Amino acid sequence: MTSRRTRDRLINRLVDSGIEDQRVLEVIRQMPRHLFIDEALSHKAYEDTALPIGYNQTISQPYTVAKMTETLLDGGELNRVLEIGTGSGYQTAVLSCLVKKIFSVERIQPLQEKARARIKRLKMHNVQFKHADGGFGWPEKGPFDGIICAAAPEEIPPELFEQMAVGGRLIIPVGGKAQELRLVIRQSETEYTQSVLEEAKFVPMLSGSIK
Repeated sequence: MTSRRTRDRLINRLVDSGIEDQRVLEVIRQMPRHLFIDEALSHKAYEDTALPIGYNQTISQPYTVAKMTETLLDGGELNRVLEIGTGSGYQTAVLSCLVKKIFSVERIQPLQEKARARIKRLKMHNVQFKHADGGFGWPEKGPFDGIICAAAPEEIPPELFEQMAVGGRLIIPVGGKAQELRLVIRQSETEYTQSVLEEAKFVPMLSGSIK
């Protein structure tokens, strides 16, 4: 069992990095991140670093999860959130504690199956999963108040713009070798604003699904 001191050290680092939302900090403090990685790496679970989870994918750095979640919540209450790239399920689990419903898409089926099992183990019942190419989103379940993406396309897929509710927020890394984390807000049926939050480093968004 990880000591409280270890988790507190992580939270202090997130605060020092600029994370302010107490709801986000408390969820990350309580979340058993060690359950989302291989046992061989569990001693690194509460370090502020990304870790490999297989298939050339990673579990995101806690700061990144906190920053994206905090930015998503800044828009107000979230009823329906689309997550592109379930991965380990860690970001999914954090969101599960803070929003009403999550619709999570993953293109690599073995990762999705592990994530589904972890979410079930944690008794989180507000998550639906889909094995599919994330760039197309999940149009049948939209529109979404929030969309959060854990992989970087060269350009934002137009399907994601279309699935945003008016007032909704999309947080997505964009670029190739040089990436930036962007916030898109749908202001009206036809108007969107974009701003750059910070530099980013995510795995690339790839097309096609893997069983």
